[in-house]
Amino acid sequence: MAAHNVLVVAAHPDDEVLGAGGAIARHREEGDSVIVLILGEGIVSRAGVSKGEALKQQKKLQTDAVSASAVLGAPAPMLRSFPDNSFDSVPLLSIVREIETVVKETKPDLIYTHHAGDVNIDHRVVAEAVDAVVRPLENARLTEVRAFEIASSSDWNFTRSAFRPNIFVALSEVQLQKKIDAMRAYTSEIRPFPHPRSPEYLEALARVRGGQSGFRAAEAFALIYARYV
Repeated sequence: MAAHNVLVVAAHPDDEVLGAGGAIARHREEGDSVIVLILGEGIVSRAGVSKGEALKQQKKLQTDAVSASAVLGAPAPMLRSFPDNSFDSVPLLSIVREIETVVKETKPDLIYTHHAGDVNIDHRVVAEAVDAVVRPLENARLTEVRAFEIASSSDWNFTRSAFRPNIFVALSEVQLQKKIDAMRAYTSEIRPFPHPRSPEYLEALARVRGGQSGFRAAEAFALIYARYV
């Protein structure tokens, strides 16, 4: 099987791990190229945090993102600085062009990104922007786009279109552990159980997705787009 060029387009640092950390680890073990694009600055919008402290936390978050990618065997992510939880305040075209530039540079044949029904507004904007970028143009290398689920956003969606997976990627015990260890690298984002961003929850979700698909563990995705010659 030919190696894939994989692009992961995420709104915030840690989304790439929550949504596709196991798949990233598997792609890297199988010799695929993986590029991670993180569009948002993250953490800055949190209440009760001074500007100086927020900038300090943001720098730490970016360092954690590099550490998390290393755990998964991927290169350091491409980090951008769109405003946290305010992507809807930015012209959509600006986000589209940022993604489009990276797509032209990296020429992915497989993209992972957010589900359009997530609670988080930044996730929904990224999903819309990716949708604009992946139009089926002649001679395009891209063949498939998959939406991932984000624990604490996709699962807390009680009014929007629910995440309904139809692609399941089996994870080995090592790949699942890499996902959990990569999340632990995000020291400001991981939470104690029963929070959805806890190690126990992430493992439980992988076991449920595995049980749905006949594997011991899996990550689940929803097919957004496919084009095969």
